[in-house]
Amino acid sequence: MSNVEMNSGQTYNTAKLWQIALFTLNNSSTNLHMLILTFVTYYATGIAGLAVMVVSSLLMAARLFDGVIDPAIGYIIDKTEGKFGKYTPLIVIGNIISAGSILVIYSVTHQLPESMQFLFFTAMLIINKIGYSLQTSVTKAAQTVLTNSPKQRPLYSIFDGVFNAIFFTGGHLYVSAYLVKKHGGFTLSVFTELSFYGLILSAVLAILAIVGIWSKDKKEYYGLGEEGTKTTLREYWGVVKGNRPLQMLSISAAFDKLGLTIFSYSVVGVMLYGILLGDYSLSGKIGLITLVPGILITFAAVGIARKTGLRKSYIMSAWIGVLSYLGLMALFLLIDDPTSISLKNVGASTILFLVLMALASGFSRIPTTLVIPMIADVSDYETHKSGRYVPGMMGTIFSFIDQLVSSLAPTIVGVIVGIIGYKEKFPEVGEVLTTPLYVVTLLLAFGLPALCLLVSITTMKFYKLNAEEMEEIQKGISKIKASSKKGNIEIYENLN
Repeated sequence: MSNVEMNSGQTYNTAKLWQIALFTLNNSSTNLHMLILTFVTYYATGIAGLAVMVVSSLLMAARLFDGVIDPAIGYIIDKTEGKFGKYTPLIVIGNIISAGSILVIYSVTHQLPESMQFLFFTAMLIINKIGYSLQTSVTKAAQTVLTNSPKQRPLYSIFDGVFNAIFFTGGHLYVSAYLVKKHGGFTLSVFTELSFYGLILSAVLAILAIVGIWSKDKKEYYGLGEEGTKTTLREYWGVVKGNRPLQMLSISAAFDKLGLTIFSYSVVGVMLYGILLGDYSLSGKIGLITLVPGILITFAAVGIARKTGLRKSYIMSAWIGVLSYLGLMALFLLIDDPTSISLKNVGASTILFLVLMALASGFSRIPTTLVIPMIADVSDYETHKSGRYVPGMMGTIFSFIDQLVSSLAPTIVGVIVGIIGYKEKFPEVGEVLTTPLYVVTLLLAFGLPALCLLVSITTMKFYKLNAEEMEEIQKGISKIKASSKKGNIEIYENLN
């Protein structure tokens, strides 16, 4: 094994810094696809003519489908070992399928007869989720081959946090401050231009990710350095049932994701910036202002993770996120005029809003960023515990639970805005701010994300893979490998 690091007598598989950075772009690549589809509700309801609840239900069903097929994809990963490795082919295939379906959605759906739109839109979302899952599964599973060093694994989160902050902030700024103004609202031209440039950039990032993982996508880095796992599909339930860290991490991260999805949902952004604050362009501008603080927060959280472990940094970040969301709710309840928060006339309320928003958006994203290297920890725990190398299954079971919970976001938003009268269309930029709309905006933007983080924190109390535990696990895996090379047939009984 090359590129090793010695720490307390333990040998680790390490990666070059540029390899970690480039491979992280696989997540950025898939996130760009997700960003492009973030605005599909406005396309489906405003251009294709589908009803609000129909679209919300379809998006929920699509995410559920994404979760359902994930275990099958994980099984494929764990059984695959070809000329181009386990992970590289799936990045290529997944990106092509996902990108193609997005292009078809935005260019064909509205041209079909009304009777066919629902079925076509549904079919395209299903195809999209298959491609999306193929590529995203690699992000989680391949962490195990990239590095197992406790000093290096958190570095993924730095690059992921920085890249996502840049692409998401830039993407939202591009849409809110440029495209929507250029084309006079969410017109067809917005979706055409967004998908064209976004998909090209996503493909470039996928290629760079392949460069990053290429030299590590080899058998000697797969678990115990053996051929493909012997685990059968029937045995997967036993693996999940016996892996407590996987259960707790999956539930905790799912609620993190649910809160962040609601907070970042395009409709919620329109309600907060376009109606409550009266200036939708603030969405991109404030995202740009909080970009640097968000990056600094990521560096701080990862620094803590490298010193004290991923779990401690995860919980600390979640708590700060909760307090920041509650602070934002309190701010809006105390000020008389929400439109006083403006970049044209910066006062105390604007400064406080920017500070709290930077803390909330920065720290609430840390758990979802840290969780990817934590999945690698869970996979190593299973390898040490049973000898099975099943990172595909670990990552995709995690995704199944994540999708099961986070898929509720569109429905939650749709139901809540429906309660106050928005049954046929979502609230749009410039609408009159009513008391029900005011309350619902605060609930969706800040209240529910805070509640989700509290659930996550509670669940993480039962996740026991701290820094000390992971060091022992890596020592155990090294002993198993050493015994295996010496021909010790019963290594698991002797060393566990």
